[in-house]
Amino acid sequence: MKKVAVNDFVLRQVKGSGKTYSDHLSYDEIAIDAERQMAKGLIKKGYRDGVIIVSASENLIKKFVCPYVKINENTKLSSKFVQRQPGEDFYVQTRAINGVPLKASKVEYILYRHDVLVENNENTTSCEWELISIHAVPEGVEEMPMGPITMMRNQLERKGGTKALYSSDEWAKSVEFWQKYASLEELPA
Repeated sequence: MKKVAVNDFVLRQVKGSGKTYSDHLSYDEIAIDAERQMAKGLIKKGYRDGVIIVSASENLIKKFVCPYVKINENTKLSSKFVQRQPGEDFYVQTRAINGVPLKASKVEYILYRHDVLVENNENTTSCEWELISIHAVPEGVEEMPMGPITMMRNQLERKGGTKALYSSDEWAKSVEFWQKYASLEELPA
């Protein structure tokens, strides 16, 4: 029986989204890889019980696009007031509009257990685990922290958030990281 399924939320990770994506793998192929990697024990604990981080197969890393650039004095940034999905609060999203995307040293799959998704009626399958997000981690970065907007949404239990409480150290590491890196916005040709 299939243990990992694709949650509709991850479907937003496409070219031009500023998020990790793959032009070479389907979401179902990614979920299969996550399931195989789980079976090998290549799992880290996520930010709460029922959330895990699964390492992608090394031979697949190059099949993902890492959307991040390192911010420097020549980086041009653009901010927009956006909504992640209907019904959620709007927030200020900042993206780099120039720069060279960094290479990924690894790719991590974020999986949520069925009962955690049911808390906010965010499950889109009945599988035990659902693929929620894919993160290409830039070379030189050991651990990529969750974005502060996501942390805020979770901790304040806003729509689209999953209940969590973060330490001041986790908050500081998130803000520090996202002051140094930004997603590259792909501009229309």
